[in-house]
Order: sequence, then C-alpha cells, then structure tokens
Amino acid sequence: MGLYDRGYSRGPSAPFLADWTAVVTIMVANIGIWVLNLLAAGDFRINEFLALQADLPRHPLKIWELVTYGFVHDAMSPWHILNNMLMLWFFGQEVEYLLGRAEFYRFYFTALVLAGLGWLISTNLFPDGGLPMAARHLLGASGAVMAVFAVFVWNFPHQTVYVMGVLPVPVWALGLLYLVVDVQGSVSGGSSVAHTAHVAGAAFGLLYAWRGWNLGDFGDIGDLQTKLARMRRGMRVVRPPEDDDDGPAGVGRPRAAPRAAGDRGDDDRSAEDRNLDEEVDRILEKISRSGESSLTAAERDTLTRASRRLKERQR
Repeated sequence: MGLYDRGYSRGPSAPFLADWTAVVTIMVANIGIWVLNLLAAGDFRINEFLALQADLPRHPLKIWELVTYGFVHDAMSPWHILNNMLMLWFFGQEVEYLLGRAEFYRFYFTALVLAGLGWLISTNLFPDGGLPMAARHLLGASGAVMAVFAVFVWNFPHQTVYVMGVLPVPVWALGLLYLVVDVQGSVSGGSSVAHTAHVAGAAFGLLYAWRGWNLGDFGDIGDLQTKLARMRRGMRVVRPPEDDDDGPAGVGRPRAAPRAAGDRGDDDRSAEDRNLDEEVDRILEKISRSGESSLTAAERDTLTRASRRLKERQR
C-alpha cells in the first residue's frame, strides 16, 4: 500500500485556510500588485518603487528590492505576468507537494534573491553589453519560477507537457531548450529579457534538487528538540527483579501472576495506541512542514502500520 493510500487523518476538522497553498498565495500577491499598479499608474507607479534597480550597490538601504522585484510585472502587457503565473501554477504545485508549504516559501524567496543577485552582478560587471536603458531595472517572477521549473524537471524528467496545448514534449527537453536559450541570451546580451536572472534561478533550482537540500535545516534546532523529546519519552525506569530471599517469607511485595505470551492488558494496548497516534501526528506535521520526500523509511513504515491497525479496528 502506498503512502497516500492511507486510512487515517489528523481529525475531522482542518484549520482555516489549511488548503491555501504557497503557490496560490504567491499568485494572488503577484496578480493583486499588477492590478494595483495598473489602476494607480497615473498617480503612483508601484513598479518604480518595487523593481530591482541596477544601481542597488550604490544604494544598499534598498536591499528589499532583491525580493520585491519578483512581485511586479510589466503593466503595459498582461503576457509577462500571465506566462510567469501559468508556469508557477502548472509546475509549482507538484514542487510544493514535494517540499511542503514552509520549505517552498523558503526555496522560492531564496531563488528570488539569488536570481536578482545574478542579474545585478552581470549588469554591473558588463555595463556596456548592449543592455537597453529600459532593462536597467529588473522586474518579474521569472527567475524564481525558473528555479521551481528546474526542481520539477529534476524530479519528473519524463513527464509530458503539451506546448501550446498541442505538441507533446518531455519536460526534460523543454527544460534543456529553456536553458540553451537563456545561456545564449546571457552571452549575447542586448535583450530586455533578463536571461541572467533565469540562468541564476535555474542553476539554484538544479543545485537544490541535486544536493537534496532542505533550507529549514540551516540553523533550525526543531529536529534536535524533537529527537530529544522522543528520547525522553523512550526512557523507562527499570527495576531489578525481587529475589525470594529479600526478607522473611511472606513479607516481600506480592508478585503479579505471569501473563500468557501475547496477552497484554487494556492499559498496555491503549498506551501503545496513544504512542502510535502521537507518532503519526508528528509525521503528518513533518509532511506539512518539509514535504513527503523528507520522510525516513521508518516513518513510512509507521504510517503503513497505523493505516493497517485502523482498518483492523473497523472490521
């Protein structure tokens, strides 16, 4: 039985907005800011305030631009935001399912920063590379989206996608095509498309998937605390058996009658069930936090055992 063919749950009621994914949240933020920028274009251009400017090294206090640029898009054309959001929707959902919501947020925002830095470095190192003045600022989520796409390609290389909804292509071939175009565009320059941001984002995504990173592990002591708590729960006081000659006959503590093999009391069985339920809750919380791929073989066996036990109760 597979992991997701399980017959248990954490409870009948789910927290409010529990199914509100990171992908949906990021899409809503991008679309909302695009609409606001379109409506306020005559009074206050949001893009000019949030975009990543090429002169950021001379204005380090605007460091927040390394994140905010990923939430603004070309207000003159809907195609810029439409392409980015469609890619995020199609590929981001599976990646978030693998990583978990919290880790996906960490991954996405790290990709935004690294893609912005890649573009910033290339723009300042090669200021005479034919870059038009219109491209002296960076806006759009495409760098982070390419990182998400790279993780998808790494994990599902043989997945078929339909280009223009008609032409079936394996996703690894589409990823390779994107990479070639972006590398060529980065070398040749002279384009308003931020190819260097795409390459930086894709490189981070591939490295992240290849190395099996989890950004939540850096400086996070949560796992250590969990292990210590489990160690404390597993500790038991073991008393040596009482000998018959520890005092006068009939004075020692009375001994319980031995149980037959496999005959456990209700208290022992209930305690075991409670421990199993607590372990299942912890594992499900880990899936929500870090994704299904973070589970160990022992944790998968625990879920399978819990599902089997629940089915036995229902018979």
